[in-house]
Amino acid sequence: MTSASRPAPLASLSAGQVIILDGDRYVTVGDELAAAFRPGDRLLADPASGTLLHVPADELRVASNAVGAAADAFAGLAGCSDDQITHFFDAFADRLADPGTVAPVVAANGLDVERARERGRSTTRLELTPSMLHGMIDGLRGWAASALRRDERLDTVDHDGWTVEARRAPLGVVGFVFEGRPNVFADAAGVVRTGNTVVFRIGSDALGTASAIVEHALQPALAESGLPEGAVSLVDSAAHAAGWALFSDRRLSLAVARGSGPAVAQLGAVARQAGVPVSLHGTGGAWLVAAADADRDRFARVVRHSLDRKVCNTLNVCCIVAERAAELVPVLLDAATGAAAARGADARVHATAAAMAHVPHSAHDRRASVHRADGTHDEPFVSEIDVDALGHEWEWEGSPELTLHVVADVDDAVAACNRYSPRFVASLVSESPDLHDRFYATVDAPFVGDGFTRWVDGQYALGTPELGLSNWEAGRLLGRGGILSGDGVHTVRYRTTVADADLHR
Repeated sequence: MTSASRPAPLASLSAGQVIILDGDRYVTVGDELAAAFRPGDRLLADPASGTLLHVPADELRVASNAVGAAADAFAGLAGCSDDQITHFFDAFADRLADPGTVAPVVAANGLDVERARERGRSTTRLELTPSMLHGMIDGLRGWAASALRRDERLDTVDHDGWTVEARRAPLGVVGFVFEGRPNVFADAAGVVRTGNTVVFRIGSDALGTASAIVEHALQPALAESGLPEGAVSLVDSAAHAAGWALFSDRRLSLAVARGSGPAVAQLGAVARQAGVPVSLHGTGGAWLVAAADADRDRFARVVRHSLDRKVCNTLNVCCIVAERAAELVPVLLDAATGAAAARGADARVHATAAAMAHVPHSAHDRRASVHRADGTHDEPFVSEIDVDALGHEWEWEGSPELTLHVVADVDDAVAACNRYSPRFVASLVSESPDLHDRFYATVDAPFVGDGFTRWVDGQYALGTPELGLSNWEAGRLLGRGGILSGDGVHTVRYRTTVADADLHR
């Protein structure tokens, strides 16, 4: 072992400088990064990809100030009542429900949507539709009505002359990074219900909407309820570096990321290097398997109801066993077409070579008008895709899009799911209870069912407002399920009551 002096701040970088990753690999600094780096900046790294991440001092300052305010607010919340927290959620919901108050938010969202479309960006989840707004209001009302409280007895251990109670306690400051989905703002504010504080960083597409929500609804609700101003705050920056700065702040008790797969994985790597626990959901897309005994009508309904809109639990890959492929492949194509027609659009299917062999000849020459973020495209209704692309998640706009694969049997489908999928949602259509039990035992996914895939949602499935979902792409979670809700963001304190004054060891 060698002694070392106290590390000095990194003030500059030079082109070609070696940066060690994970102790046994290295990357070198490029010319552009070396020229851009200034004193006070921070250099982070994604060890999986070897990408060096430059965080300018200004972005560090913005994120650090937000986390500092949240840390101060966390201490201040201890002196606030549960009724005040309830009042905050009600006041937040009331403002979003008031047409006059929400008008500037809707206007800001309109500008965000317009700019995103000009850049060819997806607006499927960005547009603040009436249904999304109502969902936000319902979510906030749900948090207000929730029975969850900061201090709740979880267990009691009785001893002779004394007892020990295990009690729920707030976790601390939670960092949330998510892409252009305004509704997540209301979802994630739910950590306040159990006494935590939260700092948001939202994608640039929705930053205008988020800023308007803060100004016209969130901050007035905090003030009205008497909660500390920093209890819920927004990192007011469109730069990706602001998210890296937020997740590298060791004052966070939990980092939650929702968005695209690579971006979320990168944020997770940043948080883990800082020693911050993470909850990640970056890749979605459900898998559906039709067994040899699958009921034809049930299968068709499952496919159609799993393609009604594009979210993380939408059907992405369908596997059909070979002995039923001649019958069920056309059923899938018809069901996808029906789901698309309900949206006034055409469907788009990508089939592996094994599946293409069962696609009717009439479908080979069929064309589809496919609505994407960058416009409408004339494409084949069905085209071939390589098996190694089964892990690709189709981020469709108006046109339902999925992959079709034909397998030898259900075990073959499970093997493909465990290898290629994000290990998220898996569903089996079969009439055999034993086969369902085998499927549940062998498929590596936190959400398993026997019907439509879109049931995976905290509010819909469990009747509790959801903060986020987690897949098992990066491994299983310790001590909690894949639905992150208010009762999952807590720690446990222990409190003893000693009746025997002579108790000793």
